[in-house]
Amino acid sequence: MKARKVKHLDPSGTLADNAARLAAVRLDELCDFVPRALDAPAVDDLHAMRIAAKRLRYVLEATAEPCFGAYARHASRHAKALQDVLGDIHDCDVQRPRVARLMAEQREYDAAELRRRAGSGDDLAPDAAAALPGADAWAGLEALDAHLRVRRELLHQHFLELWTGLEREGFRARLEFALKERPTA
Repeated sequence: MKARKVKHLDPSGTLADNAARLAAVRLDELCDFVPRALDAPAVDDLHAMRIAAKRLRYVLEATAEPCFGAYARHASRHAKALQDVLGDIHDCDVQRPRVARLMAEQREYDAAELRRRAGSGDDLAPDAAAALPGADAWAGLEALDAHLRVRRELLHQHFLELWTGLEREGFRARLEFALKERPTA
């Protein structure tokens, strides 16, 4: 996901004003993924939302303390929590196709072994499939795939709960307000 351009930055302006513009655009990027990213199969939207959370987090971590109200520091922790859970979901999304490729390779390997066992015969006895060299690999790959599938489901549910909690808390409105605040000297 390409970051949106931030307009109206003023090199002669204050750090706080320019950082507020940056943070506001990054917040918009993050929130614009809802409701699409709330759908579990939305792999690309979830990954892009993770990147948007990371960008918002980094702006807030660098500028919240000197530039904004107290909620901005709190919001950076929320952005990190979103980034973390979305990153874990992405890890599952990346690993499952790799596991599927390994399973396909193992399937071909075992099929080649069965062809070898069949020899020049015109049929293959069912017991020829017993004790294939890849049997342990199959069990491990199936278990890994099941683990990744269920882990992703649980992580997505956690993400939904986290996002719902942020919405209930007024995350966006509170951060927008904090970006307008300036700490006292």
